Amino acid sequence: MAANLQLARKLNAAAWVFTGVVLVLVGLMRRVKIPLPEGVDLSFLAPFHAGVNAVTAVVLLVALYFIKQKNMEAHRMAMYTALGLSVLFLLSYVAYHFTTPETIFGDLNHDGLLDEAELAAVGSARTGYLVLLLSHIVLAAVSLPFILFTFIRAYTGQFDRHRKMARWVWPVWFYVAVTGPVAYFMLMPYYP
Repeated sequence: MAANLQLARKLNAAAWVFTGVVLVLVGLMRRVKIPLPEGVDLSFLAPFHAGVNAVTAVVLLVALYFIKQKNMEAHRMAMYTALGLSVLFLLSYVAYHFTTPETIFGDLNHDGLLDEAELAAVGSARTGYLVLLLSHIVLAAVSLPFILFTFIRAYTGQFDRHRKMARWVWPVWFYVAVTGPVAYFMLMPYYP
């Protein structure tokens, strides 16, 4: 048991470092753009991100089903899959945003600016989109370390602590996984 607690402490520290690195990268990706070689286009990644998030949401539902059925092994495998999908999403998302200009909701002519006519055309839909996007981003950032801590609790055999955390971490993770594709579909008409 002491070895598991020691491992948990090390993994918790690693989770904080990982979270810090991710938050710094996400903070930088809107300000720093890395030019791609001629002919390389990562625009295919936007729908890929939506797909990965959607699959993650389905896998989270499957994991919930398995734990409700007391099928611990199937639950564990589903959670590994959800975590792996989330890491894949995160790596791809950061690569995309470091290399691709931002798409702006309502920017019909794709010039990177919203003029009066474009703002009038989208009306209150822009506010709805921004509220959804802001909740998605904030909850993704806040939940990241707690997703990792919840996983660490299970991985190190602290199942009571894992269950207590999972009761509130799972719904937030699920919300983030669902709102990602919704935000993409709302933004889709404005991609070049």
